[in-house]
Amino acid sequence: MTVYTLLYMIHVGAVALSGGFFLVRGIWMLLESPQLEARVTRIAPHVIDTVLLASAIALAIQVGQYPLVNDWLTVKVLALVLYIGLGLFALRRAKTKALRSALFFAAVGVFLFMVSVALTRDPAGFLAYLA
Repeated sequence: MTVYTLLYMIHVGAVALSGGFFLVRGIWMLLESPQLEARVTRIAPHVIDTVLLASAIALAIQVGQYPLVNDWLTVKVLALVLYIGLGLFALRRAKTKALRSALFFAAVGVFLFMVSVALTRDPAGFLAYLA
């Protein structure tokens, strides 16, 4: 197994864990579950996202593709910033459940867009197929 393959597998696994756990936390938010406040629920996303970010940086270095150099990666990083902001307000900061719900679904859409950008290596991601 090559270093690239190992990094890629770690990264994809972390993406799946991060996105899946965000979905679970969003459902808990919608259901007003006390699980959302559990210690593991507050700590696990930071651990998963640290592995995700570290593997992303290592992959970028390994393949020599960088934000602000490669357009698809720049779009992916900008979408990541938007996703983090939407997720933060969806799960913690927004005042009403209706707003938290809308922000949660917007965050899921941005997450799916990021995945499509990564898979296609096209800055338009799945939106390219709509044109």
